[in-house]
Amino acid sequence: MAKGTTIRMWHRTVFILLLIIILGFGTVVFSLARLQLAQGAELKTKAFDNQLQSTPLTAQRGTIYDCNMKKLAESANVWDVILEPACITNDKDRKTISEGLSKILGLDKDDLLKKCQKKSSYYEVIKKKIEADTRDEILQFENKNGIKNGIRLVEDYKRYYPYGAFASTVLGFTGTDSQGLSGIEAQYDKYLTGVNGKLVTARNAVGADMPVDYEQEVKAQDGNSLVLTIDEVVQHALEKNLEEGLADNKVQNRGCAIVINVKTGAILGMAVKGDFDPNNPFVIADKTKAEQINAITDSEEKKKATDAALQEQWRNKCISDTYYPGSVFKMVTGASAMEENLVTENTPFNCPSYLTIQGRQVHDWKTFGHLTFAQGVCESSNVVFMQVGQMLGVNLFCKYFDAFGFTQKTGIDLPGESRSIYVQQGNMTALDLACASFGQTNKITPIQMITATCAVANGGYLVQPHIVSQIVDSKGNIVKTADTSPKRQVISKTTSQRMCKILEEDAKSGTASTGYIPGYRVAGKTGTSQKTEIKTSSEYIASYCGFAPADDPQIAMLVFYDEPHGSSYYGSPVAGPTFNKTMSEILPYLGVEPKYTDDELGKLDVKSPDVVNNKLADAKNKISKEELKVKVYGSGDKVVSQIPEAGKSIPRGGTVVLFTDKDSGSSASSVVPDFTGMTLSQANSRASDAGINISITGAALTGTNAIANSQSIAGGTKVKPGTVITVTFAAKNQV
Repeated sequence: MAKGTTIRMWHRTVFILLLIIILGFGTVVFSLARLQLAQGAELKTKAFDNQLQSTPLTAQRGTIYDCNMKKLAESANVWDVILEPACITNDKDRKTISEGLSKILGLDKDDLLKKCQKKSSYYEVIKKKIEADTRDEILQFENKNGIKNGIRLVEDYKRYYPYGAFASTVLGFTGTDSQGLSGIEAQYDKYLTGVNGKLVTARNAVGADMPVDYEQEVKAQDGNSLVLTIDEVVQHALEKNLEEGLADNKVQNRGCAIVINVKTGAILGMAVKGDFDPNNPFVIADKTKAEQINAITDSEEKKKATDAALQEQWRNKCISDTYYPGSVFKMVTGASAMEENLVTENTPFNCPSYLTIQGRQVHDWKTFGHLTFAQGVCESSNVVFMQVGQMLGVNLFCKYFDAFGFTQKTGIDLPGESRSIYVQQGNMTALDLACASFGQTNKITPIQMITATCAVANGGYLVQPHIVSQIVDSKGNIVKTADTSPKRQVISKTTSQRMCKILEEDAKSGTASTGYIPGYRVAGKTGTSQKTEIKTSSEYIASYCGFAPADDPQIAMLVFYDEPHGSSYYGSPVAGPTFNKTMSEILPYLGVEPKYTDDELGKLDVKSPDVVNNKLADAKNKISKEELKVKVYGSGDKVVSQIPEAGKSIPRGGTVVLFTDKDSGSSASSVVPDFTGMTLSQANSRASDAGINISITGAALTGTNAIANSQSIAGGTKVKPGTVITVTFAAKNQV
């Protein structure tokens, strides 16, 4: 090759290399310039962010109060355990931390060690929501082992329900992230949930904190609190008596009850039994059902059964279940007919044992012959109300069915409210109308029924039922107040007053007399409905709906038992006693003063006088002055103890038992008779023979056609002589 050619090739190569170098250097310079000038701020921020540690600050969920500011749900302090592996400087500490936390928290030691070895990580959550005692144990561990870095305890909150199962279907519960999953917790979640904050700190290359200049706190905003209309005292009385009724009547499919202010729609009590503990909502509360599910071997089948059981116990029967209301609905049919001037209290009706409607015999529960409209209400005659339904006709019946709120949800501020299931006006037959008139065609919810009852009682106004009265922020400022204005007027004040008088008579001497309370003008109506339209089912729903005082209604109450399997399935003997017991407790508490008639005063219980430590002769004299009898056990001359105790109620004319030595008091006993099915005179005679006292309630207070239906202490139980047993009486064949 020629020398010249070689030189030219060499020059060309050098040129190309220089060009490549220049282009490469230019690209680098350009990139650096672009990074510095165009993206400098962004990259600076990213670099700084890599040095920042963000720790979340959990907002506290708002408190739920009853109407008297008693805490029903609150957020209690718990802590999240956070590992900061980048801050652990040696293997010895990593091993110590993993072993120590494994023992305290019950976690896998090897898994913890792996997390401790993530040297680039500043935030590893290993346990959430530990209690104060566990936190203290971790702090002691750190102190004992000289652990200064690597473990962070971040304050958090856990939902806590101090009364356990109390009002559980109303309150609901929260999930692991404190989100509302049911009840009030779900309905008002956006108000109760706060806004989380964060603590941002800067760290150097080895994970140590940098100066405080690099720390910034974004404070958490706590959630709003709720003030409910629920009264804790009313709710406790309601739940106690409802649960007793479940046991007494062997109810198979739970029961529910509602207490409401008839003028404002404020729910004072709402109970469902069986219920659950919202502190442990995923535990099946029904022990029998839990045992049955645990016995299932197939995992898929077991899961399905568990899910179904949980959904059932969380379900608020008061608002989510539809049912045929039965004769309770007659107050609505009756008020509608009176409003249209189709009937008066004295309108006569012929009452055979049945009516034939579209070729089908629809029976009454007994043959009455002739009744007035008012008597038809008190006797709960289906035949009377089928005729009232015919007088109304389909158009008017449906008009009032809609006006009383049965075609729409009530709009109560709880999740899961069901719609009613009813026959549309254009599809309603004569048979549908006949059965609907006494509550056996259309299915409604308990909350719809009690809301309609308020309209019957309060002058004709349909109120808005509600649970929350106020929403209050973390500083105590009122954010929102419930609107208590009525939706509309359904019937006139005059019609309302006339219907109240009829229903008051029903509670005095009619089928609703188990709800009668001396001193209080109670109005009531019972309901006994089959769970199918056609009478082929043996399952029933027993209910009692009433209000007081009848001359100026304040409080209404509905009691509902689904599938009672005790001695009776009728509304009066099954649901009436629960209504009676609860109203007897809450009316005085709510400030409704009793006004006794002379006849009632003669039947009232008296207070047992205090004669303990009195000489026997003096004690006998004190007791006789109260028109009570005396029975003495022992040979002493001084009273050592007495039954009933001083101040306890005892029936007028009853017996006070005195013990004059310790031995007589410990050895004496009486066996409680089974009063079920006895008349009042029979029960009094048996009680006297057994050496005990009976306090009567229900139909025996207002009439003579009554038999014992239930008693506060079961027959066969051994008690001290003189013990007072409350016996509830119901009229024969009450419905």
